[in-house]
Amino acid sequence: MLRRRVVAVVVLVFVGAFAALVVWIELAAPPTPAVAPPPPPPFRIDFPEGFTRAQMAVYVRDVARLAESERHQPVELNERGYLRASRGSDVSCFDGRHYADLEGFLFPSTYDFVRQTTSRMLVTDQIQAFCQRFSSVNLAYARSRNLTSYDVLIIASMIERETVVPSERALVAAVIYNRLRDRMQLGIDATLRYGLHLAAGAPLNQSELETPNPYNTRLNFGLPPTPIANPGLASIEAAAHPAAVGYLYYAVIPHTDRQFFTASYSAFEHFLATHGYS
Repeated sequence: MLRRRVVAVVVLVFVGAFAALVVWIELAAPPTPAVAPPPPPPFRIDFPEGFTRAQMAVYVRDVARLAESERHQPVELNERGYLRASRGSDVSCFDGRHYADLEGFLFPSTYDFVRQTTSRMLVTDQIQAFCQRFSSVNLAYARSRNLTSYDVLIIASMIERETVVPSERALVAAVIYNRLRDRMQLGIDATLRYGLHLAAGAPLNQSELETPNPYNTRLNFGLPPTPIANPGLASIEAAAHPAAVGYLYYAVIPHTDRQFFTASYSAFEHFLATHGYS
């Protein structure tokens, strides 16, 4: 009996000591930090190719409103801020010049943003994306034709505005190169619409066609002073590598997205007359 009591006392002492040790460890250990909830997923803005800076600003406004409606919280992005942020900047990766307007450099792609993302941050992301894409383009042929990097960007913006069918990009580029070579006016009405702040495809009356606007390539020789949109990589590549064809004229085939191309002015006139162009 005595032996059993001694064993029982030893067991009780051991259990008590172990319990005390567990309590001491729990008290000494730092509290387990609360697991923070995961951050909400970022918003996303997808700029289409060929948008102008002004169109991108309106798009920013609309996407920002949708984001605010979805999360019931304000976001930093807004139309006015985007226009201000994209008004002018140095583009160090391009040629180091200061551009009063970033038209052409605002690369059209998909960008993530959060509530705190500012318009300046978004514009910086677009310029960085532009620098990355443009640096991959071989400009050797364009330079052999005495065209600068900025000239190629201007041509790319016109291609973006003038084509729907991807395979026609290099053909429109060829027409532009050939007309520049032959010292012909480019005659691209998309440039005049840009200069007059008109919507793409808006009809032009005779007085508008005769306007002495620097973007009027019916009256002025050479390229317009700036890009007229923000082109994607495919149009930039086409602007640097035109098709090896002698085309000088093109026009939209009615009721299609395709263009009619020719090197003959008489064939061009016949096409216009046949398809009811005034």
